[in-house]
Amino acid sequence: RLAGGSAGGRRLKGAVAPGTRATTERVRAAIFNILHPEVYAGRRALDLFAGSGSLGLEALSRGAAWADFIERDRRQCAVIAENLQVTGFADCAAVRRADALRCLPNLPGGYHLALLDPPYAMPQPERALQAIAANAPGGLLAPGAIVVMGHSRHIELAPAYGPLRRTETRRYGDNVVAFYRNSGGSASPPPPQAGAGDDAASAAANSEETGGDGAW
Repeated sequence: RLAGGSAGGRRLKGAVAPGTRATTERVRAAIFNILHPEVYAGRRALDLFAGSGSLGLEALSRGAAWADFIERDRRQCAVIAENLQVTGFADCAAVRRADALRCLPNLPGGYHLALLDPPYAMPQPERALQAIAANAPGGLLAPGAIVVMGHSRHIELAPAYGPLRRTETRRYGDNVVAFYRNSGGSASPPPPQAGAGDDAASAAANSEETGGDGAW
């Protein structure tokens, strides 16, 4: 179910494709407690490896104006569409069945928030950040945009990828969430709120979730 916002408490349909696991409600709550609302409120969000669409739906519920969901599994695309209908956000979102990394140059761009939780079975998950960094100068990301990347604690991400600079890292059990800011451009939204989300982080520390949201 959604953790907060206008559709908070609404139950979502979860994973139906093998290898797909939804980002837990507790981790989603922690992420959005850390993010400053001005990062996404009234702005465009991108949910890569969307799976059930829970991350992008969380952004819409909390005030994002639009969300693009990228998922390559046909069954999961149907799940996202159903979840958008149930939560009432079908008119402010698009579901694209595509490879999350190859489709980036074809997206509308201008995203202020990009949410990634690739499956933990995906080889070299840092390729997702590298791909976003490579497309950021072309307009994929707005200046100062925030990129949130979920990954296994066994994966070590670099502090920077191109214009993306890591600003925060949180661990919730076996899950790690890294926050990067797009340093390209001249404008910057408020950074993640230092110390915010600690209560949610503590509640999530014992989470048994070990997989990403999207099908890879």
